[in-house]
Amino acid sequence: MNKERNSNGMSRRQFLQTSAECAASAMFLSLGSTLSFAAPNTSTQKNVIPLVTLNNGLQMPRLGLGTMTLGGDVGIRCVADAISLGYRLIDTAMIYGTETSVGAGIKQSGIKREELFITSKLWKADMGYEQAKKGFQTSINKLGTDYLDLYLIHRPAGDIKGSWKAMEELYHAGKIKAIGVSNFDPAQLEDLIASSDVKPAINQIETHAFFQEGKSLEYLKQHGVQMEAWAPFAEGRHGLFTNATLATIGKKYNKTIAQVSLRWHYQRGIIAIPRSSQKAHIAENLNIFDFSLEDSDMASISTLDLNTTQFPEWS
Repeated sequence: MNKERNSNGMSRRQFLQTSAECAASAMFLSLGSTLSFAAPNTSTQKNVIPLVTLNNGLQMPRLGLGTMTLGGDVGIRCVADAISLGYRLIDTAMIYGTETSVGAGIKQSGIKREELFITSKLWKADMGYEQAKKGFQTSINKLGTDYLDLYLIHRPAGDIKGSWKAMEELYHAGKIKAIGVSNFDPAQLEDLIASSDVKPAINQIETHAFFQEGKSLEYLKQHGVQMEAWAPFAEGRHGLFTNATLATIGKKYNKTIAQVSLRWHYQRGIIAIPRSSQKAHIAENLNIFDFSLEDSDMASISTLDLNTTQFPEWS
């Protein structure tokens, strides 16, 4: 969910230190005991994105492409570009209006469906047992697939338990490989877990340098629920792409602010799904696995936490 310009009108591209290197980079190192998704290109090199194992045993890429606002031909191109570069996690939602474009981009990429990890989300207008099943069917029809790798309740509103029951049934039927939630606070998540047969695998929430959600992260770790960040760049709000602390750290490693931000998420154990409509930026976002932030860098970034949402319109 990354905007190409911040609130001061400054383009992220101005902060690319070596954009040609970023676009051309095709070798990424996998960290830890993970598997990899390899790009099906003709290069002898491979793009490698580490995986995390969810609480039901399913493996999920730790970096993906967000698609909010990426509709139409732009969305088709961005999804196809991302897949060609090595992305395998593609995140969409009914309310984004991008599911059809995502499906077309996947088809254009030529990649087999089973090599991809597709996420969509149930919007609050479709909450409830029967409506949730209809909402799911509408989403997979638009995507042109017969199953989802991950399906999330987008917001904690309406008939949560009825919706979750429908999602559990779809999960047991093999139509969804993992189910989870988005924008749930610990109390809401705890209530759902207490009344469910299937524990949520994911909680996708707003997380970035200015809203670090440390308590939520610790809670989710304790309960075996994977944290995923939407708006990992805060969509450029609060001047993220001009932040002096992040810029100084980036200079240290010859990396951009975007790359430092994504590496910070990665080292916290958080999945990130940055959005971009520019192929150079999509490639840049992948190039985060050849360096590590030192403890002092992580500590410096921790001081940026404002402990408040940068998206009050979603509150």
